[in-house]
Amino acid sequence: MNHSKLVQHQRWVIMTAVFIATFMTSVEVTIVTTALPSIISELHGLAYQSWIMSAYLLTTAITTPIYGKMADTMGRRNVFQWGVIVFTIGSLLSGLSPSILFLIIARAIQGIGAGAVMPLTFTIIADIFSFKERANVLALNNTAWGLSALVGPLIGGFLVDHLSWHWVFFVNVPLGIIVALLVWLGYHENVELSSNLTIDWFGILWLAVSLVTLLLGIQALDTIPVLAAGLLVITLISVILLVHQEKRFTDPLISPTMFKSKTFTIQIVTATILSGVLIGYQMYFPIWLQSLYRVSATVAGLVVTSSSIMWLAASFFVGKLIAHFVPKQIAVALISVMLISYVSLIFAGLSFPVWAFYVIAMVNGIGMGVVVSMNTVLSQHLVPNEMVGSATSVLTLGRSLGQTVMAGVYGAILNLVVRLQLHGGITFSQVNNVISSKGTAVVVNRSLIDPIVLTALHMVFVGVVTMLVVVLVINVLDPNRKIIH
Repeated sequence: MNHSKLVQHQRWVIMTAVFIATFMTSVEVTIVTTALPSIISELHGLAYQSWIMSAYLLTTAITTPIYGKMADTMGRRNVFQWGVIVFTIGSLLSGLSPSILFLIIARAIQGIGAGAVMPLTFTIIADIFSFKERANVLALNNTAWGLSALVGPLIGGFLVDHLSWHWVFFVNVPLGIIVALLVWLGYHENVELSSNLTIDWFGILWLAVSLVTLLLGIQALDTIPVLAAGLLVITLISVILLVHQEKRFTDPLISPTMFKSKTFTIQIVTATILSGVLIGYQMYFPIWLQSLYRVSATVAGLVVTSSSIMWLAASFFVGKLIAHFVPKQIAVALISVMLISYVSLIFAGLSFPVWAFYVIAMVNGIGMGVVVSMNTVLSQHLVPNEMVGSATSVLTLGRSLGQTVMAGVYGAILNLVVRLQLHGGITFSQVNNVISSKGTAVVVNRSLIDPIVLTALHMVFVGVVTMLVVVLVINVLDPNRKIIH
């Protein structure tokens, strides 16, 4: 891309499109989690609630590395435009959903679009800005993510409380149309397209099979354990075939040479597991507050917002921390504090104070803001220059995968624990009604249902604590004992 030929005006038209697109795809997670209890209650979808998030995250995870390869053959503009249009159509269909199954399919379509938009925002910035300009532009674009994290829960809560949950999806449609028009009118590509790029089709196949069977297997754990076991065996075989394929293919989807550095591998694994922790509090803090404390969707959403504020603030200190401390020391210290805060939730009773959720969310935000940002910086620094793009896509895939898998695991835990406790004439659908603070049904036996919901939420956070213990041990085992320059 010839920088001199790109006039300043055109560059900022493209950046405006990239900024809005980043906001649009990132706000999707925070805005939907706030509306989840109302969606579950209205569509009677407690048994499938994790799929509302998982379908979106799964298709995003599968398509992210594929679009990265396609952008080299078809051009950034075409692939990005395609992603924005598909995402917008998926948003419209999600808002029009009459049933839980329709919503899950529409969310999957949204994810197919997001898989192109999210990684290509970084690639486009690298294309149109010089290396010196890039860091500032990336920081500016990251404010779109920060903004979405701050206003997403507020917008979601407002729309649910004053209109209906359908509007949390409709709100993205005008944004998608604006981005598509800006790209169409202002983004003129002058890049030589590669005609001989080899696409790793078998790599794509085994990655897709392993991700789909993994999620289906996890989803079936609480209802059909035999099917779950069979699917997880297929997952294991697919992963082995994927590793074998990537080792022998000349231009692999995920290059094995990156993982020769143990410290690099630990960055990817840490970001993946912490993303699994992240989806836990994003989904279940609002559910806990709305179902047991009967607070509004807006107030419940503010808990997620408090974490996002601390995440943004903490991420500004990452550069200074890395310059003065060994990465392992930073990660172990912050993950330990997060672990202690989450342990308190396992023992929380029905009188556990609401403010404590804000404190835990803030601690979570500081820990994630520093550690995940550090994972991103180090994963790019620890590989050769020609692999920086691949390293970024692997980290993006890992973060999507962590959220996707754990959304399914938490959903399975919640459903299983609820079903195991049903007694005294309490039905699964009655518990479903309690989950939403907007539930209009008068529940007579709240004294029996509340403890069922509380125990199920306790077990979800036992899962979160287990994840934090695992990631703590992994970072303790990091062989690097030096400050990385």
